[in-house]
Amino acid sequence: MPDFHNETYTIDMIISKILTDDRQYDISKLIAAYEFAAQCHEGQTRSSGEPYIIHPVAVAYILLELGMDTDTLCAALLHDVVEDTDATREDVQKRFGHDVAMLVDGVTKLAKVPTFTKEEQQAGNVMKILLAMSQDIRVMIIKLADRLHNMRTLQYRPEHKQQATAFETMNVYAPIAHRLGITSVQEELEDLSFYYLDHFAYSEIENLLDNKKEEREAFIESIKERIAERFRSEDFVNPPQIDGRVKSIYGIYKKVYIKHKTIDEIYDKYAVRVIVTTDNECYSVLGMIHDMFRPIPNRFKDYIANPKQNGYQSLHTSVLGKEGIPFEVQIRTWEMHANAEYGVAAHWKYKEHIQGSTVLDTRIAWVRQVLETQQASDDPEELVSTIKNDIAPEEVVVLTPKGKSIGLPVGSTVIDFAYHIHTEIGHRMTGAKVDGRIVPLSYRLSTGEVCEILTSKDPNKGPNRNWLDLVKTNEARGKIRSWFKREKRPENIAAGKASIEHECRRLRLNMTQEQFETIVKEDLKQLNCETLDDFFAAVGYGGFSLVKLMPRIRDHYLRRYGNTEAQNPDPIALEKPAKGGSGVIVDGVDQMEVKLAKCCSPLQGEPIIGFTTVGHGITIHKQQCKKYQDAVARGDSEELGRWIPAHWASNITPGEMNANIEVLCVNSMSILGELTTVIGEAHLPVSNFNFHMVKSGDAMLQATVRVSSLEQLQTLLTRLRSVRDVISADRAAY
Repeated sequence: MPDFHNETYTIDMIISKILTDDRQYDISKLIAAYEFAAQCHEGQTRSSGEPYIIHPVAVAYILLELGMDTDTLCAALLHDVVEDTDATREDVQKRFGHDVAMLVDGVTKLAKVPTFTKEEQQAGNVMKILLAMSQDIRVMIIKLADRLHNMRTLQYRPEHKQQATAFETMNVYAPIAHRLGITSVQEELEDLSFYYLDHFAYSEIENLLDNKKEEREAFIESIKERIAERFRSEDFVNPPQIDGRVKSIYGIYKKVYIKHKTIDEIYDKYAVRVIVTTDNECYSVLGMIHDMFRPIPNRFKDYIANPKQNGYQSLHTSVLGKEGIPFEVQIRTWEMHANAEYGVAAHWKYKEHIQGSTVLDTRIAWVRQVLETQQASDDPEELVSTIKNDIAPEEVVVLTPKGKSIGLPVGSTVIDFAYHIHTEIGHRMTGAKVDGRIVPLSYRLSTGEVCEILTSKDPNKGPNRNWLDLVKTNEARGKIRSWFKREKRPENIAAGKASIEHECRRLRLNMTQEQFETIVKEDLKQLNCETLDDFFAAVGYGGFSLVKLMPRIRDHYLRRYGNTEAQNPDPIALEKPAKGGSGVIVDGVDQMEVKLAKCCSPLQGEPIIGFTTVGHGITIHKQQCKKYQDAVARGDSEELGRWIPAHWASNITPGEMNANIEVLCVNSMSILGELTTVIGEAHLPVSNFNFHMVKSGDAMLQATVRVSSLEQLQTLLTRLRSVRDVISADRAAY
């Protein structure tokens, strides 16, 4: 069970800690803020039954530990008085000044306004916080401390509230804490959220660590002593500090359960941190560590020369001790350490003059980027997706031809890279080179690659609408949408109408144009649209998600007009599988030969698309098939016109289909027998089987199995991955 830190904090504890701090605080102002908050919250209690005032006091104490200033602590004490009591912003401003009132207002949730879903209300709340953050980052730091204390006391809430709060924390607040560089808050938020979201997995990892606690502590202490002994014979400006730590439980979970590794395969499960005075000493210590221990290949990262997007700097190297146990060594200066632990809060903890700080402005530039991206989308819920995808800790570092480091989320394409460099470079992009060779626009970048963007000199050149399906970052997606929103309104309106007509047929809605307009007009204001054409245009450039909108429109239609399908059926909406027995519906096509592509062997349930071939009917590919993705990347409108929407019929009995699999494994004595046993126990026919050595010295099993569904194949792959010596098991195309 996590450490919930359920200590009850008091104003006396805050004052006592201030008196031992080197920084100056206005204690009389803090006491006045406490007394006003206590008066406003009098009679209110928490879910635990304790007086409500303990919560704002705890939030203030967390911020004091981060080294925040007097106004921030006052705002923490008062952060709920406007929302939960009769006090107003004017009351706060009159008593404590403009800055405190502004911070309190930034943290206060939005007043209840008409919204369609709780998700939109949550997105609106986050938007208000981000807007306030763009003016003063302390708003978000207060909100993180507020959420941290709420997570520490979440056991007093109902189970369904625990799940919802933990999910929001994991997807919104923990990524923001990471981006702000406040590691201690980020890791505690992740561990607490993980505890409530997957209690079984949390307990399993916790037990694994507890079972070897004494052995682990002894191992770390022995490593620290060996390093300290070596340092005694070296010259340093100041004696280095050597600390040991164990990776957070959620950090271990991500590698054990998500990356399919055993706990013994996690090289940074144990870590030793060395803190020195200068950058040169960091690299000197790195040489000493590699002299003392055997480095593990491809496990060195220089975040001093190439800092992470959140400003994090350090040297990381994984090595093996004499015991054969892998561990990580982190080497950094004291300034780097302060930034790693406190992030943007370090500017308050260690610096007196922060206004106009270029470093601080750089570290929070992503806030303005998120807001700009959101302006290009009419879907408020996409804000949460932006935070989750673009501010997540997993990233790749790619170099420009001039050697500048660019950090992007894992999975980013060369299009994402182009738009990150500059909007116009993205718009005029015609191709890309990675490490000197031409790559398709769908190419996903990896750390260390050098990317060069090829552009057109045509000032009217713009993006391709299909790029929206290729990009990873919401920054790129927002800029592409903005271009279409501004430049291609007539096309957007036509595309939007076509998309809606298609969805109506799919949902078998026989509404007339007048009925549709009547239903949508009721929601235009809520959707930030002035006219119906604005609505159609927004659908056309991707501002709205029809997956979310159409069920709402369908419900409005059924409530207002009832289900008229039985009296007046629409023949277009009835599913009639195309000729060939494939169980595939090709939009707008009837009685044409349909076959499944051998290059990707689509299975029922996978997203698919059809390709028309003169004289040979339609070939069905997976939407992720390389042939389709390459066609999208090329952007040839004539070629793309031959690709047509298709989907699986819902009224067919699943048939058996071939699926190709590849299993990469350690070439051990028993591995072939173990793999054939797993495949045999699945009772699946095998039509092709090949087992051979690969260049790395490992072994590769390639097989073709007959399955009746995607789920059946995924079950087989999951069982193959659980075999001890299996490195990877995936679907293949050959």
